[in-house]
Parts: sequence; C-alpha cells; structure tokens
Amino acid sequence: MIDPLPELATEQSDPRYSQIDQLPTDQIARLMNQADAAVPAAVAVAIPEISAAIDAISARMRAGGRLLYVGAGTSGRLAVLDASECPPTFGTDPELVQGVIAGGPEALTRSVEGAEDDAEGGAAEMARLEVGPLDSVVGVSASGRAPFVVGALREASGRGALTVGLSCNHGAPLSAAAEHAIEVVVGPEVVAGSTRLKAGTAQKLVLNMISTISMVRLGRTYGNRMIEMSAMNNKLADRAIRMVSDITGADRETAAKAVDAADGQAKTAVVMIQHGLDAEGARALLESHGERLSDALSG
Repeated sequence: MIDPLPELATEQSDPRYSQIDQLPTDQIARLMNQADAAVPAAVAVAIPEISAAIDAISARMRAGGRLLYVGAGTSGRLAVLDASECPPTFGTDPELVQGVIAGGPEALTRSVEGAEDDAEGGAAEMARLEVGPLDSVVGVSASGRAPFVVGALREASGRGALTVGLSCNHGAPLSAAAEHAIEVVVGPEVVAGSTRLKAGTAQKLVLNMISTISMVRLGRTYGNRMIEMSAMNNKLADRAIRMVSDITGADRETAAKAVDAADGQAKTAVVMIQHGLDAEGARALLESHGERLSDALSG
C-alpha cells in the first residue's frame, strides 16, 4: 500500500501562509520569494546522491545507453522540458535523452485525469521504449508515490536499466524502487499541496544538474561552452560565430565563414580554423578523437 497522502511533507499546510488570501499582493510575493529561497539549500543536502546518480548515468551513456525521464503532472512536464532542451543545447540525437509523461503528449498542456495512477501504463511505456541494461531511467515525482512513475521504475529495473528516483519526501516508494534515491525535501508549499511551486523548482534544479553534468562528462561542452550546438536560427548563428571567434582568436569574418562552411556546426568550425582543414577533414579528425574537441585540438 502506498503511503497515505496526508502524511507527506509536500501535502502539509504551513501556518505561515494560512491567511495569504487576506494579504496585499506585494506581501504574498515576498512570502513566496522567501519560500523559494530555501529550495537551493534543500538541493545542496542531496548533492552526494545527485552526483552518484550522474556518474552512474554518464557511464551507461558512454557505453551507448539512453537517459529516460518519467513523470506525471508537473513532474512529467518538467521531465519532458529538460529532455527537449538537450538537442539544441548539446547537439544530441532526440532519442538519446527522452521524457515520458503519464497521459502522453496531451498531458503536456492539460491534465489527463487518472493517468498518474496507472502503474501498468508506466511499465508499458518502458516496454514500448525497449528499455535495456545500458539505459538509465529517472523517475520524477514530487510525492514520490505516483503509481505510473513507480511502475515504470520497477519495470525498468527488471529490464536491467539503471534507475533513479527523484522526489521531495523522505522514505518515498519511488526511492525504494530505485537504485539511486534522490530526496529533496522542501517542506509545505505556500499553497498547500501545490507541488508545482517549491517542489517543482527543486525538481527542475536537479534535472538541470543531471542533464548538464552528464553532457559535460560526455565531452559535449568545451570548457563551459555549448560547442555541440548547431546554428539553426539567427540567434544561434551569432552565438556560434562568437564562440568560434573566442576559442580560436579568429576575427568575426573568418569565424562566420568557417561556421557557414561547417553547416552551422561550431565544433567543426573551430577545428577547421585551428588545423587549417576543410569541413570534411575537420569532422574526420574529430571522429578519430572520439568527438572530443579538446583532444582534437591537442592531437
């Protein structure tokens, strides 16, 4: 039996906020701001668990595995958001990092009643995605008890995948189902039970860490630069040109020509300039160095 909802920290009513409906707007805003300020400290407490999970995820991704997020409601929307940002930020294949939300794509914009209670549905999604031993599955649930997410993690574990449970309550069923448990306990919300607030912020911060640091570990940045991004619009084209110019010391015109010749691939453009190669030669050199720019530049 899943723990009773009223006992969860995320469901409690904080007396400090019991009369917010009687307060002026600026005072409510200050109360919310003060509440939000406590979230980073709660995340900091969980950094050892977060780091261990990231190292395990990165190891499997280096071996060819995928990173899959699973969530319901706000947690699911945050999961899909984080996954969807990986291709433009880190140049990944859309299949590499994926987000699964209870209720499917429709649930991204409106509530799909009962979807989060479908444990078999979560397991079925893992089967549909053919989750295997090289994959990492991160279950995200503020309460830590959403059956869809718990069911998905149990199925993923049975298939040999690495499993991570991210919740905002101590001793969550999701933690028990996961190999790596991350519990960021932020306490009661300003509006009791509305876990899109502090709990949602905490989950977003942790998901930021998981995806970003995993990509850093995989060599998909150069220092702190998004070297794998492709210039697919005017803003990104300008960013790529500036990045290539900063890294190589080339003037803007030279950098722009290299980026254009590299079909918008900043990393390729850097190698072209530094080694005097055309785009094909630069790509071949990068491939011979495992696509790591630092190795290609020093090799």
